[in-house]
Amino acid sequence: MTPVLEAKHIDKHFTKPVRFHVLKDIGFSIQPGEFTSIMGKSGSGKSTLLYILSTMDTEYTGSLYLKGELLTRKPANRLSAIRNAHIGFVFQFHYLLGEFTVLDNVMLPGLKLARKTTAEVRHDAMEKLKMLHIDHLAAKRASRISGGEKQRVAIARALINDPAILMGDEPTGNLDSYNSENVFQIFRQLKEEKGLSLLIVTHDEDFARRTDRIIQMEDGRIVTGG
Repeated sequence: MTPVLEAKHIDKHFTKPVRFHVLKDIGFSIQPGEFTSIMGKSGSGKSTLLYILSTMDTEYTGSLYLKGELLTRKPANRLSAIRNAHIGFVFQFHYLLGEFTVLDNVMLPGLKLARKTTAEVRHDAMEKLKMLHIDHLAAKRASRISGGEKQRVAIARALINDPAILMGDEPTGNLDSYNSENVFQIFRQLKEEKGLSLLIVTHDEDFARRTDRIIQMEDGRIVTGG
């Protein structure tokens, strides 16, 4: 079976203020339907790795594959198109457009992809909102809903183009325990019912323990779970 995501010998250096070897020979793969978490102390390289895996950072050596396609050294416009079509991303902070409605926020990546009509994207967005039990918020401004609701909207937005993999950088880090559990259950449901692959950076040990695999990082290396 072709992995959804595969990293081979990924190395990354920062050059300012001094040269620093931040990622060292990273290699692992994510299979279809696998729910994986990445853990490690602050400064271990977790978020840096995630930004490379999501194609947002291209300054690295090694090879990165998505569904068997080599992404390394592709031009920026091609990577942007691939990212929008195949990678959903959920941040610690939701980054919603406050003056736009919930529905408009979810539709934006679908409209950017431009594979469907506006009416089709709107229908898909409502389906994602229904799946996350927040369709009743569709017409509300994003600035007028709660923090937990905003993170669900951000998840719906990440899912609008039916990505091959959903990545998250501390997606529960800004939530209370009740909303953190809601997000975890949403992710578990996406894995079990939709067969979605998930790769989540987290400091939450309880969250990570319930995923299929924990990749533990230390000083820029994978020490277990790779």
